[in-house]
Amino acid sequence: MQVTSRRWAGPLAALAVALTLVATLPGLGYTKPGTLWTEEPLDVSAKTVTTPDWAALAKALKPAVVNISASKKTVAAPGPERPERPERNPRERSPFGDRDPFEEFFRRFGPDRPQLPTRAMGSGFVISPDGHLLTNNHVVDGADEVRVKFSDGRELEAKVVGRDPKTDLALLKVDATGLPVIPLGDSDGLQVAEPVMAIGNPFGLEQTVTTGIVSATGRAIGAGPYDDFIQTDASINPGNSGGPLINARGQAVGVNTAIFSRTGGSVGIGFAIPVNLAKTVATHLAEHGHVVRGWLGVTIQPVTRELAKSFQLDEPRGALVSSVADDSPAKRAGLQRGDVIVEYDGRKVARSEDLPRVVAETPVGRAVPITVMRAGKPVTLSATIARLQDDEAVVAAAGEPDRSTLGVAVQPLTPELARQLGAKTERGVVVREVREGSAAAEAGLRPGDVIVEVNRKPVTSPEDLRQALDRHGKGSPMLLLVERAGNSLFVTVTV
Repeated sequence: MQVTSRRWAGPLAALAVALTLVATLPGLGYTKPGTLWTEEPLDVSAKTVTTPDWAALAKALKPAVVNISASKKTVAAPGPERPERPERNPRERSPFGDRDPFEEFFRRFGPDRPQLPTRAMGSGFVISPDGHLLTNNHVVDGADEVRVKFSDGRELEAKVVGRDPKTDLALLKVDATGLPVIPLGDSDGLQVAEPVMAIGNPFGLEQTVTTGIVSATGRAIGAGPYDDFIQTDASINPGNSGGPLINARGQAVGVNTAIFSRTGGSVGIGFAIPVNLAKTVATHLAEHGHVVRGWLGVTIQPVTRELAKSFQLDEPRGALVSSVADDSPAKRAGLQRGDVIVEYDGRKVARSEDLPRVVAETPVGRAVPITVMRAGKPVTLSATIARLQDDEAVVAAAGEPDRSTLGVAVQPLTPELARQLGAKTERGVVVREVREGSAAAEAGLRPGDVIVEVNRKPVTSPEDLRQALDRHGKGSPMLLLVERAGNSLFVTVTV
């Protein structure tokens, strides 16, 4: 018995020590299982969350969604004068995908082919009982005849009241009354993850309904100066163009217009034009047949972290003015190149993409206050907005070579070179070469760029550029003003 007691004495003592240690672990800074996280639900709302009655909404709204058929007759021009279609970014597809009928037309019919019709298919929806419909501009662009088919089988010819290529919207009118309509909602109130429904005619399959959520808002996809798309994962496919994006209250909050796809089919990334923008455009199209937009007369660019430091900003924000048009509202108001617009008509300008839309929406002739950051200090100006003409630039979102530490070969700008490059400036140095892997290459400089200023001082010769580089401190950003294809932009280069 004594032997047995000695035999178990060690293990029992170790067990006692272990139990004591476990009991004191929380006091030593360790936590009990489950205290690394919380399992309490978020109290984000007191209201009960319910699933939208999509079946009832679809039944009520589908009669107001139409199938649009736009036919076009074109004779291909002979030889090199044959019209060319502009290339699209492959990541931003038209909802027609690789089988866009207009694209197919230009691919198939050569100079010797006879005049044959081509047909585009899309969607649209009725916004007024007297027959006004919204759709995409690219659905009816260049069409000789537009016909709309309703869910009850009626097919009517539609008149194009007006088109706006800049926003890809078009307003149509059919000769009918008492039509069912889809009410327009408030796209500014949309929230990410809010449920939505798309109705349209994908691949010609009429009255197709898909549901999903709002994936993001304020998306810029490179479609134009007024990019402000709603992103959704509700399936959108070729043929959905111009159809409505519906919220849970049965209101149209967007006009489906584009998809991100490498195959031409839906991969759950679709884009819709916000309906608040569509309201403004539709009103102008109904009244004038085109959109009347405000014009400020500046070219702008985003403010990067490097540019923010160069312009004495506490953080990247606003829209950097890279040029001011002569005889423009901006020029008369006193805006200068290098100003950073941070507030327009009482609205904060967080990103450069915000400015074109608010300027365009400003009534012509209205005086608006504009706050800029100039040399690190706020300055408030007043500009009277003019009308944007079609041929005017929209506010954007714009000897021996000298081989320096910048990584470029340059030469003086001559009148002949300026003419060839389409340059507006009369002074500067032209970039002839950019060394691969150099600071200039990393900053995005290209052959043909004209360097006009270095650190806000003019450059008129390769020697000026060399001296500016010698004066500049190593390892810190150098601010260049560059003219490219007639447009000015600021570039920062660390040398």
